[in-house]
Amino acid sequence: MLSHESKIKTIKKASVITVAGNLFLSLLKIIFGILSNSSALVADGIDSAADVLVGIIALVVVRVISKPADKTHPWGHGRAETVAAAILSFILFFVGAQLIVNGVSDFFSGEQKIAPAQFALAVTAVSIAAKILLAANQYMLGKRADSAMIKANAKNMASDALVSVSVLAGLLISFATGSAYADSVIAVLIGAWIIKTAVGIFLESNLELMDGSDNLEPYRAVVEAVNAVEGASNPHRARMRRISGFWDIDLDIGVNPKCTVSEAHAIASRVEDEIKRRIENVFDAVIHVEPWGDETSEAYGLSEDDMEG
Repeated sequence: MLSHESKIKTIKKASVITVAGNLFLSLLKIIFGILSNSSALVADGIDSAADVLVGIIALVVVRVISKPADKTHPWGHGRAETVAAAILSFILFFVGAQLIVNGVSDFFSGEQKIAPAQFALAVTAVSIAAKILLAANQYMLGKRADSAMIKANAKNMASDALVSVSVLAGLLISFATGSAYADSVIAVLIGAWIIKTAVGIFLESNLELMDGSDNLEPYRAVVEAVNAVEGASNPHRARMRRISGFWDIDLDIGVNPKCTVSEAHAIASRVEDEIKRRIENVFDAVIHVEPWGDETSEAYGLSEDDMEG
């Protein structure tokens, strides 16, 4: 598990690479897209320009999440990273919608379009190779830092590589058929793909912001940890949430009502150690002890019965 300082450095490194790589690609594709009369290549360049903005946002977020917890943010500032991922989804959605509007308008404008120049093929091939490298780099750094924002950007880079492949296909169709309109159709398809990516990133970010989870495996690991500790039973009211890649866990367990406070505390400490042994990146685990047989109704959290199936 990376320390908080190492995580910050890794996110900063990923963000700088994103800004530098996409700035180069954006200028390359927009300039040569205009020179070659390729709407799809220009659209791809605009998408890369949005990625530059994403990288800049990430650099700002690094400064926010590096701040220690304070009176107004006792949980720290880690959620800024998830908020940034949500903002990224809105930016991508806007870019995708704009590309669709421009592509449809271009297609139905009635103006005679000039077929793209063939040197656009070479620029697109460079874009595909560069985006694959950027996606691999962001995925590696995002996994190392367990960063929702960088992982989202890795998915975005992978989508961009597919976008560039579709641009290449559109150019080849244009050259093969002599039609310039395939280029406009590809620009619209690029916009639709970007919107699809934006919606996916938003749904993931929203799930984390709502302290939700679509995976019960971490909860099962918590239940197994409790059952592995002698003297602990009935794991219930389990609540897990992610904050900047780290787990914060709340859990109730049952203990012998005749235990002393010290004995109950020792059992809870062993449960916490067992949880941290089974689950990576646990920032904090709060274990509340209750006497066996306490059937008080609980409003929140999951119990062992919820793990079935």
